[in-house]
Amino acid sequence: MLRPRKFKILETKLGHRFKDVALIERALTHASVRGGKSERADNERLEFIGDRVLGLAIAEVLHLQYPDANEGELARRYNRLVRGEACARVARAIDLGDHLILSESEADSGGREKTTILADAVEAVLGAVFLDGGFDKARGVVRKLWKEQSEPVPEVAVDAKSALQEWAQGQGLALPKYTVVARKGPDHAPRFTAEVLISGRAPAQGEGASKRIAEQAAATALLTREGVRAQVSDV
Repeated sequence: MLRPRKFKILETKLGHRFKDVALIERALTHASVRGGKSERADNERLEFIGDRVLGLAIAEVLHLQYPDANEGELARRYNRLVRGEACARVARAIDLGDHLILSESEADSGGREKTTILADAVEAVLGAVFLDGGFDKARGVVRKLWKEQSEPVPEVAVDAKSALQEWAQGQGLALPKYTVVARKGPDHAPRFTAEVLISGRAPAQGEGASKRIAEQAAATALLTREGVRAQVSDV
């Protein structure tokens, strides 16, 4: 297959020249072109591979970058780097949307700027690099493209409920569920007891002058019990 000029431009930004040009074409082909007269294979299978490649490469980067961080801290940073919005920012930084192969209707509806399409496409590109050159090549591309986003930054203070949700996602657990299990005291000065439950973990409780404060206290209690060290705000 001849190497179109637009692929050369993208390869320069990636820092990888494809031996199999068909792989990069497939990585750029959105599912909207499937069927009809098009016989192109779309990028969904490559996206599946690229998602795993990205996860392993980012996990390794964080392990090396934050040698003193515990699992909870690493999980929060990991989630911020691999979520769709982060992937889409990387895609926009290399103008990936300009290279996408979309159906006419998808292109007309702004598909080249859609966060989901861009995020999926950048993962598919990583999958293509992995199949073309192996994990070392793919890891190099991840480090190059995610370098700015993974620069060491101070840990941002987050509320306990947000910290707990990020930790649960990083552990592959279900999202936390909160229940008010008790209310006592007069109407002008109530005290609430809230319980937080994550499937597979023992529940934790917290008290406060409002439901929100009680839920935050419960989240803090669970984080503390699990040994998750976080810079948590009181909001």
